[in-house]
This record gives sequence, C-alpha cells and structure tokens, in this order.
Amino acid sequence: MDTHAHDVKKEARAYIVVFVALLALTVITVAVKYLHLKLREAITVALFIATIKGSLVACYFMHLITEKKLIYTVLTLTAVFLAGLAILILLGYHHTQSGVHFVS
Repeated sequence: MDTHAHDVKKEARAYIVVFVALLALTVITVAVKYLHLKLREAITVALFIATIKGSLVACYFMHLITEKKLIYTVLTLTAVFLAGLAILILLGYHHTQSGVHFVS
C-alpha cells in the first residue's frame, strides 16, 4: 500500500510540474505579443511554444509518454503527413505570390 501511495504522489507531482510549465508557456506566449515582432517571427515563436504545449498535453494528460511503439509510429506518420501538407500549402502560397498561376 505504501508503494501505491508513493506512485500516486509521483504522478501527482508530474502533473503539477506539467501544469506549471503550461502556465509559464502561456505567460510567455502573451509576453511575446508585447515584443512587437514582425508577423512572421511572431507566428514562428507562437507555433514553437504551441508545439511544446501540445507535446506536454499529449505526453502527460493523454498518457502517450507510456504508450507502446505502435502509437509512436502512428504519431510520427501523422506528423510527416502534416508537415507534407504544410509544405504544399506554403509552396502554393509562394507560387501565387510570385505571379505563377496554374489556372488558365
């Protein structure tokens, strides 16, 4: 019974640390607004912070940190497809901005 109580305390401590980290990252996100960065830089910083926050939520609150290899394979495949779609969108945007249009 003592081991179970120790495990619960350890898990609760991890949740509290993650919660504090999420709060800190939220404060940092708001603080970045007051740095008056260029739009592209602000979006990059915001997406970087959001990625860290999303990873913390997925790993600890969705318990993906203790999952098996198959879950990580599916997650990696999803991330690859997401990156591919983002690249296609950016390439399409770049082509429209450069005056190249594919529609006659």
